[in-house]
Amino acid sequence: MRKNFGKKTWFYPLPVLIIGSYDEDGRADAMNAAWGGIYDSDKVVLCLSEEHQTTQNIKARGAFTISFADAAHVKEADYVGLVSAKEVADKMEKAGFHATKSEFVDAPLIEELPMALECRLIKVSEDGNIIGEIINVNADEKILGRGGVIDTAKLDAISFDPVNNAYVRMGEKVGNAFSDGAELG
Repeated sequence: MRKNFGKKTWFYPLPVLIIGSYDEDGRADAMNAAWGGIYDSDKVVLCLSEEHQTTQNIKARGAFTISFADAAHVKEADYVGLVSAKEVADKMEKAGFHATKSEFVDAPLIEELPMALECRLIKVSEDGNIIGEIINVNADEKILGRGGVIDTAKLDAISFDPVNNAYVRMGEKVGNAFSDGAELG
């Protein structure tokens, strides 16, 4: 038997995205955002409210980074989503995050988070969504596995569970894409 819950914003998985940007003074900022994802083969979309400092930063600088929060930094990732840089100017420091400038876009990389997408702002859609082009994928060598590519188990990314307001660890391989289903045909 199934149960109906009505209209909810329950979507799985929702990666915990930490959006990095610089403000008008060049100070690094980070924001926790769960509503974002792939928009096209080389593009991302973020659903951020206009009033966020991050939204204003992205529009002013034309760039941002998307880091994937990991299990080792749950508290830090949650913190940058709880407070605004408008009220807490040093929220990056309070979170324990350290920023280095991206080589490819005018936005910060967060040293503690091992994988990031470096993005150039393409446009803000008519409904306010931020659409960016992925210019580079940056990864710490500690999360690389066989063949020198990202190992999801080593990345240890977390997902937001909107039903239970929880963070969930990701990473266990359960199958092979574009091949396991062939057994059924």
